[in-house]
Amino acid sequence: MGVEAHATNERATGRTWTVRLDPVGRGRADVRVSCSRPACAAQVLPSAAVGRTAAVEHLKAHLRAGPAPRPSAYCACRAEECHTHIRPAGPRERPAPWRCGGAVVLAVVTDREGRWWQVMECCSRCAAAHPTAKIAATAAAPDRTAPADAFRSAAVSVPMVPAVGPHFSHTASGAAVPHEVPAPRSERPPRPPRPPRPTRQRARRGRIAQRFVPHELRPVALRDELTELGELFRAYQQRAEPDLALLAELHARKAKAFRAWAEVTADTGLRLDAERAEQAAATARLQHLHRSGQAPEGDGPAVTRLLTASAQWNHARAVLTHVADHSPLPGPEARLLVVMLTLRTAQSGIGNLVGQDLKGLPLPDPEHLVGQLVECGWLDIAGTVDELIASRPENPTRIGVPSLTPDETDPGPFTFGRKMRPKLSGWAQRVVGEKKLRKAKTAADARLLALALATGVSLDGQLGPEGEGLGLEALSSWCAIAPGDLRELVDRLTAADWLTEAVVTDTVLTGRLTERVLPLSCPLS
Repeated sequence: MGVEAHATNERATGRTWTVRLDPVGRGRADVRVSCSRPACAAQVLPSAAVGRTAAVEHLKAHLRAGPAPRPSAYCACRAEECHTHIRPAGPRERPAPWRCGGAVVLAVVTDREGRWWQVMECCSRCAAAHPTAKIAATAAAPDRTAPADAFRSAAVSVPMVPAVGPHFSHTASGAAVPHEVPAPRSERPPRPPRPPRPTRQRARRGRIAQRFVPHELRPVALRDELTELGELFRAYQQRAEPDLALLAELHARKAKAFRAWAEVTADTGLRLDAERAEQAAATARLQHLHRSGQAPEGDGPAVTRLLTASAQWNHARAVLTHVADHSPLPGPEARLLVVMLTLRTAQSGIGNLVGQDLKGLPLPDPEHLVGQLVECGWLDIAGTVDELIASRPENPTRIGVPSLTPDETDPGPFTFGRKMRPKLSGWAQRVVGEKKLRKAKTAADARLLALALATGVSLDGQLGPEGEGLGLEALSSWCAIAPGDLRELVDRLTAADWLTEAVVTDTVLTGRLTERVLPLSCPLS
């Protein structure tokens, strides 16, 4: 009897399964879609977009074909001792686990990047605690209707109300007191309206920089300032266009508020966050001055540069240095082509190229140069060289540089991210294809010198750090020419209004870039 009762009361654990979208390999575009259910085989699809669509359709098919959530199922989230539902605690509170409750549901939980989808048979309270959960189905409520006999057996007889009132022992006579019948509702005076109950407003809990602002934080003005700043930062992230002046002001307010918060709580981490906020405010303020054409600290009009930050300038110099040290072929034409292809593939080792990209460079025989790069193994192309030269923007050719492709042991020579690469590539194209250089039909060596000079100037355009000039040996090595030919290249750039006040000695080149090309410069920091 005891064994049967235990089997009857046992609850089944909620179901759970996951559909994942994983890359097949580093540097490859195809993806693998897999499902944790044993009957489902993995699929390999050509792109992430196609794989994501297939994963969602696979998940929907399971939801349509699978059984509905069971009302008596044990919450899968609780069975796995999920730590997602730990309530954040204050300084004097211990974290309390989430308590299950509500109807059993089928909840679909996904990550923000769309890489996996998990279906859980759990309670509605646990599903609500997941920020990305969507309810696919809800279990029907159990039938709680009791049989009519139970109501009849539980019925209680109601005594009849006597026609006379109660008889008190202190009454002088034993006469019954007549029972007063209340007046009908229509004859009663209307009741005065009840005053409205005061609505209890839940205290607003702020959040800023992945930190919760304690409601008991004092002074109240500091708590309200932190809460408001968190809302302003989140609103700024939703803006369509950046406003660096506003961002600098927000960071400055954050630094002041975090410093006051650190003094109240004696938290070293808050003090460090305040220092980082001050640095962010100074950086945003400087970027705003550069972009708006104003000079910092009243030093005159600033230059609106194509690359606006010192980190971008350093990355541009790093690319040119890498090409100078690892160029696979001799000659200025091959060096210039390697620079442009490196910038096209710098981040992942893979990029797209069209024929116009090669025809726009001052190369006498681009087909021959591309063929040499492919033969020596430095460049991989999808198809033939002729197909690459004939390709158009609507059908670009896939190219790859094996030495730039990162793997598990070698992250690659460059540290910038995916968004930085097109900025650097666009900058180099603007320098190499500058209007007066094109009209003068300058060769590849002169345009390589223009790249070197653009990355070797001070803020006001003087060549070298603090105007000391640039070494002739380094410049001639970069341009892949003999040192004696450098003077002719300087004359070409002076005639093209790139250089002014140029002086070539036996060891250095001094002078400055003209105001016209200063926006293309990357000052030495």
